[in-house]
Amino acid sequence: QVQLVESGGGLVQAGGSLRLSCAASGRSFSTFAMGWFRQAPGKEREFVAAISWSTTNTYYGGSVKGRFTISRDNAKNTVYLQMNSLEPEDTALYYCAADRVVRVLTNGRGDYWGQGTQVTVSS
Repeated sequence: QVQLVESGGGLVQAGGSLRLSCAASGRSFSTFAMGWFRQAPGKEREFVAAISWSTTNTYYGGSVKGRFTISRDNAKNTVYLQMNSLEPEDTALYYCAADRVVRVLTNGRGDYWGQGTQVTVSS
């Protein structure tokens, strides 16, 4: 079992930056691939980024590539999402997810999910 708690969301102006954190508790965090997803009101959940357990491989959704960076610190059981050049279209509830297989995350699914943290980008 893995519990995930996101933090770091908030209100930011367009062009600004935020860093989201996802703290994991439970066993074997370092063996899980981790991912970030987002969902805006009235829209489907969207894959944002994922990182393999070893940090060797990272994956990004097309709308955030080049602006967002996913990273993890296995010693701290935490995964991060650095978001730069934010746009109003990035406004959404951002979720952290975990799965033993990174491809499951990149396909939009995952075994464990957090409750989400709200990101609002004003124009």
